[in-house]
Amino acid sequence: MASSANKKKPKNNQTAESQFSCNLNFYSKSKDLHSALSLYDTALSQSTRLNQHHFNTLLYLCSISLNDPSTKDLSLRYGFRVFDHMVSNGIKPNEASITAVARLASAKGDGDYAFDLVKNIGAYNELPRLRTYDPALFCYCENLESDKAYEVEEHMGRMGVGLEEGEIAALLKVSVETRREERVYGYLQKLRKVVRCVREETAKVIERWFEVFEGSGVELDAGLVREAVSRNGGGWHGLGWIGNEKWVVRRGSVNTGGECRCCGEQLVSVDIDDDETERFAESIAGLAMEREVKANFSEFQNWLEKHANYEAIVDGANIGLYQQNFAEGGFSISQVVDVHLKLILLFLSLPLEQLDAVIKDLYNQSGKKWPLIILHNKRLRALLLNPSTRELIQEWIEKDVLYTTPHGSNDDWYWLYAAVKLRCLLVTNDEMRDHIFELIGSDFFVKWKERHQVRYTFVKGKLELQMPPLFSIVIQESENGSWHVPVAGDGNDSPQSWLCVSRPRSYDALKEDACMEESKDSHDCCCNSKLPSCGRSESVASCKNKLHSRDSFQESDDKITALTGKRKERSPSPS
Repeated sequence: MASSANKKKPKNNQTAESQFSCNLNFYSKSKDLHSALSLYDTALSQSTRLNQHHFNTLLYLCSISLNDPSTKDLSLRYGFRVFDHMVSNGIKPNEASITAVARLASAKGDGDYAFDLVKNIGAYNELPRLRTYDPALFCYCENLESDKAYEVEEHMGRMGVGLEEGEIAALLKVSVETRREERVYGYLQKLRKVVRCVREETAKVIERWFEVFEGSGVELDAGLVREAVSRNGGGWHGLGWIGNEKWVVRRGSVNTGGECRCCGEQLVSVDIDDDETERFAESIAGLAMEREVKANFSEFQNWLEKHANYEAIVDGANIGLYQQNFAEGGFSISQVVDVHLKLILLFLSLPLEQLDAVIKDLYNQSGKKWPLIILHNKRLRALLLNPSTRELIQEWIEKDVLYTTPHGSNDDWYWLYAAVKLRCLLVTNDEMRDHIFELIGSDFFVKWKERHQVRYTFVKGKLELQMPPLFSIVIQESENGSWHVPVAGDGNDSPQSWLCVSRPRSYDALKEDACMEESKDSHDCCCNSKLPSCGRSESVASCKNKLHSRDSFQESDDKITALTGKRKERSPSPS
């Protein structure tokens, strides 16, 4: 312990309170508990007036000194004394004060005191945070007081405080030790939602459960399970433990195609579920209508309801302008005489070679299904006036692959809404960073992008489409009831290994049943898409050949209507 003689000496003109503050801050930075408490005793003997910051600093020092055996008893003895002094002096504790004292109570093994502090925090007009609940929660879990731990979790939920991996792992462990089968299942599902790869200590808790769990699972119809998996976006069903055989627990790896090297099961690409998808689409539409002309976006929504067979949406401008130099672009306006019109064409024209390559590639991969191009109509007039692009635009209109957004609109809202609503692929290199901050429910936006966004590159003029990954690195619960848990490597989201948990006989039986169902479904499917399916299972079976028609289009200086191949006549866009 450093002697007080070596500490910074206060200036002679300081008041007692400012002198106390200066020294206390110094001891806090150096984490010198003994000197801080000696200073506190001196302040009490001299009747120095202390404020909330002073008390919180002392409580903080006591709480962080609990892990040191040499200072733990001192921390506990003084910590509660400081808190009682604080309250008796009429100093209102804040959330930091409550958290520090809750940690002291937990260190004594008194989870009830720690939890009472949290439950009564409203008396001080404060709101608890995750760290405020942790002392009581971890204390109950360590003492195997599972029901009290569940009560803390329920209180957290009512206060809008979410669990993180550490808290879920603690609840999972106490549930394992007390053999609470339903709770273990529920916490595995919560863990799946919160993290992509679990920490090693969490993986060991999961391993222990499956090694000691001897309970029987439910017998479920394979079709019911498959429907639940589809409804949930793939990768889990949430219906409970399946099968009766003893679990086989192994550590292994998954190959680049998503096949588990332990059991041979194919992992899947996990999407957001049906409810999340609908909320996501509604939030995009709501925000779009706040920023767009409401009638225009409503008209697009109505049109999309009638034209819902697309498997891919294409951000036309993003692809057309990819790596383009407008001064030396790959298109010619030399035939245009009017200087003003040349300028319009220069800034609004799109070279369509790249866009056409993407469209054709998607068409060939999808089993002859055209994607939908979203393009702003401010570019349409230039494309129609340019001889080198007019013919291709007219061809897209005939094939029903083009929708142009009206004047004054932001086409981002249109292609994003279409991709979410139709649950299909979105071809764009746009990272959509603005939407991430604006959209309601943006916590699952990253998962949606991973499943649906197709990026592209042109290497020496050759197109390369970067499709979504074949499988998701997340906890997966399969239709046969097996589990695959990615275990985090060093400092990143890539798994170092996978925890494979399966029931061999159940797996073989359901696999055979699934093969029979797939064989039956194959006779009903009327499209043979090579693109990864982004919709639910029933969407493939309901594919139909689209009717192709051609609408007339209007060329004028101020009014160019939104064009698609299959639509009712659109009203003119506002100028």
